[in-house]
Amino acid sequence: MELLNLEKGKSAIVSGINAKDETIIAKLREIGFAEGDEVEIMHYGPIAKTPICIRLNRTLIALRPEEACAIEVEA
Repeated sequence: MELLNLEKGKSAIVSGINAKDETIIAKLREIGFAEGDEVEIMHYGPIAKTPICIRLNRTLIALRPEEACAIEVEA
């Protein structure tokens, strides 16, 4: 499933990164997303749930919904 579909407060493991735009994949890799990492949705922004606050291992990261859709996770 996509990270965007993960319930707030639930942890999951990154299983892959898949996007049509290669720059999104490169950006997510540069931030530190890799297969096997633990992620969790911490908070949503006040307007249209944007941005999304993600905990990646022990770091908090803000992502746009289109970036969160590119991250595939296993609950």
